Amino acid sequence: MDRRGFVTSGMAAGLAGVTGTGGALGALLDRAPGFAPGKKDADGNIRLSSNENPLGVSPAAREAIIEAIVESNRYGGRRREVMEALASYLDVATENITLGFGSTEILQICTQAFQGPNTPLIAAAPTFEDVMDYQDTMPFDVHTVPLLADLQHDVQQMRELSKKRPSVVYFCNPNNPTGTITASADIDAWIAEAPETTTFLMDEAYLEYVTDDRYWDALKWIEQKPNVVVIRTFSKIFGMAGLRLGYAVTHPTTAARLREHSVQNSPNVLAGAAAVASLQDDGIVARSVAVNDEAKAIVHTTLDELGLEYLPTNTNFIMHRINGDLGTYRDRMAERGLFVGRDFPPMLEYNRLSFGLPDEMDQWASAIKDFRAKGWI
Repeated sequence: MDRRGFVTSGMAAGLAGVTGTGGALGALLDRAPGFAPGKKDADGNIRLSSNENPLGVSPAAREAIIEAIVESNRYGGRRREVMEALASYLDVATENITLGFGSTEILQICTQAFQGPNTPLIAAAPTFEDVMDYQDTMPFDVHTVPLLADLQHDVQQMRELSKKRPSVVYFCNPNNPTGTITASADIDAWIAEAPETTTFLMDEAYLEYVTDDRYWDALKWIEQKPNVVVIRTFSKIFGMAGLRLGYAVTHPTTAARLREHSVQNSPNVLAGAAAVASLQDDGIVARSVAVNDEAKAIVHTTLDELGLEYLPTNTNFIMHRINGDLGTYRDRMAERGLFVGRDFPPMLEYNRLSFGLPDEMDQWASAIKDFRAKGWI
């Protein structure tokens, strides 16, 4: 029996003797290599409310996870292997990398390392909220700056706020929940002139989906500027949201500071195995982008047909206008087995729709067209 067969049958048999549920577990494990992609939950509802990759982890990553189960009783998690694979993938040194349980923990680590009573956080409104929520347990002020009319960050206003004292500036670019980008040249001009007392958190969770040529990543700054933190995740393009693995890329001195606040045994063994396999899968990014583009085309066509405004997106989701009450719209979609996005104040006339597989977006399109026929939207 090969190793994978030993893992699936041996684990199931072992647990059967303890819990009496080995048959169900064995069936689950046997089904893993044939995992069906998509955003459908066990109850049949389609979750278009979370920005997940509907393809799931790559086939290579699924096999790596199964192989790694036998290591689950051991501390570790292939940390060094993950860092070396990442360094090769990004063309940086391992000393530039800090790992975390998703990019949300990286943001928490940055808060612990840089924020304080005299160091405010400057961020857009609306944007990804997690970094601001840490204010609840740590003493620092948050200054939010509304997006410009073209939905870019108001770089000039954020820059003015940062001049008053040491500051941490958060850029989610492309931005969540709008899906829009801020021109990298405008941000670069500020970074080039900013003092080291201004720390830039560059959240690039969605960079692989970008098609706007005004955007480029911020990795070029990490050797010159210890105050630039590039934050990325395996959750989106690599389909590992549930496995929780993110990372920061920084100047080595900054990485050393961040590691003082990080858990040194991350990632867990399964996430580590999946990450290495994903980084070695040459086709996963192209496959994920292709499926995303197909889903996006269906949504664009539908919204154009209905005359519903939508924002230009460089992500795996879209913000589109609805006519009528947003809560009512969500409830009606839920009745059709489709969960769509929550409120994102102040944009309460818009709904954020995460992209699933093309056939799942066809179901959404059918539902919203039916709503129009009934005069609901």
